[in-house]
Amino acid sequence: MRSRIVIQKTPLDLNAEIAALAANGVTGAAASFTGHVRAEDGLTSLTLEHYPGMTEPEIARIAAEAAVRWALTGVIVIHRVGALKLGDPILLVAAASGHRADAFAACEFLMDYLKTRAPF
Repeated sequence: MRSRIVIQKTPLDLNAEIAALAANGVTGAAASFTGHVRAEDGLTSLTLEHYPGMTEPEIARIAAEAAVRWALTGVIVIHRVGALKLGDPILLVAAASGHRADAFAACEFLMDYLKTRAPF
């Protein structure tokens, strides 16, 4: 399984990332989720930080766990950090598999982890 885990300040290139995920030729399905900075509770902007020695390895560990649970051909997790404006894409999670059920399940599993336990 091919895995790409990136924490970055630069904007996401969603189309290029999804195309790269499916480029290995064995993918029958790719499920993805894109999160955006949302305006709620008076939020006007968001600054997100991470600890490089911890964040990437932890996300990679969860991606590897997803690959054990489901028959995946690839996983992408790209999370932005730094100063973000309302509506900015902040996150891309994508999972590829031979079948859609595995891709959807893995994508949801990864999102649940990122939303509740990721070290940001």
